[in-house]
Amino acid sequence: MTSILEGSAIIKINWKRNLLIAWLGTFFTAASISLVMPFMPLYVEKLGVRGSAVEIFAGLSVAVSALASGLVAPLWGKLADQKGRRVMMVRASVVMTFTMGALAFVPNVWWLLVMRLLNGLFAGYIPNSTALIASQVPREKSGYALGTLSTGMVAGVLIGPSIGGFLAQAVGMENVFLITGAVLLLVTLLTIFFVKEDFTPVEKHDLLPTKEVFARVSNRQILLGLFITSFILQLTVQSIAPILTLYIRELNGHTGNVMMISGFIVSSVGLSAMMSSGILGRIGDKIGSHRLIIIGLVYSFLIYLPMAFVKTPLQLGILRFMLGFGSGALMPSVNSLLSKITPPEGISRIFSFNQMFTNFGQVAGPLLGSAIAGYISYRAVFLTTSCFVLFNLIWSLFNFRKLLGVRDIAS
Repeated sequence: MTSILEGSAIIKINWKRNLLIAWLGTFFTAASISLVMPFMPLYVEKLGVRGSAVEIFAGLSVAVSALASGLVAPLWGKLADQKGRRVMMVRASVVMTFTMGALAFVPNVWWLLVMRLLNGLFAGYIPNSTALIASQVPREKSGYALGTLSTGMVAGVLIGPSIGGFLAQAVGMENVFLITGAVLLLVTLLTIFFVKEDFTPVEKHDLLPTKEVFARVSNRQILLGLFITSFILQLTVQSIAPILTLYIRELNGHTGNVMMISGFIVSSVGLSAMMSSGILGRIGDKIGSHRLIIIGLVYSFLIYLPMAFVKTPLQLGILRFMLGFGSGALMPSVNSLLSKITPPEGISRIFSFNQMFTNFGQVAGPLLGSAIAGYISYRAVFLTTSCFVLFNLIWSLFNFRKLLGVRDIAS
């Protein structure tokens, strides 16, 4: 805990309390995004869309938000370095409160896309909360803190669809959007009243240029490698999402409750990642986050490859559950390394660029998976994702080749 002066008042900064509030905010933000997924096609249909256009507009409603968020992330990152991360967290949660709540009142599918676009353009709660914690946590605990924070996002993504499907059936789709808006309002209030930041706003002419921020990064080759790792991590996870249920149906001989089985298998990877991120973050602090990235990539490759050759949904489910431990190693390690090689005055911009690569992976993944499954086969999707992970492993080994003998990459 540290103390700072703001005017005549002394403000105590407790990074552990900030971590707790940021975790709650990250959880609710991620849940609010994912909980609309199960019924979005039905809502598009309710707005008057028919036939094959339903799938197109449902896909667009997801993709347009992620793409817009990725494109504007560097802009919000620059403002966060100028105005503070807490301000940007409040800004994002306020706008999301209105855009998510307004979805209950859209008259047609075009207004739905407009609201989803605005939701993406003004997003940024998760990367700014990550940058806030990264700037406050003691260096030797960064892996643990950022690993713990990442479990909030994973838990939100994991639990959100189940909550969304249940609420849509219980209270109606429009009311789900209103409930989501109310939850995001709670996130806004928690952030305003409980998150503290030691930050002095910087005048625009005094702000370190983005080009100079990158110039001050201790190792730009490693920085690019971390961006690529974030991109490939999302690309490989999301490329499987559109075809997983169909693959399970094929493995199950087109019999049984495919939706229930699919739900369990989809949830399993998030569950194991949520269970392991904090623990693996601590391990990364002890052995070196760059070493943990290598271990995580080797492990992920060895898990992805057999998925192309499984014979039953049970085998696939076990492998998907095991895959989550690889994700649990990679997510906190990337964030921890970013915080260590980045100058403090540019940390929000670096994390925003990482978020941009993450979002682009979320957009490209489903497109890649659907195309490969359509033109080749479901099994080919898993072989392709294995190749991407292998490429990432080789690149990372090349980047870290001179640093594998040291624990602290910044030393």
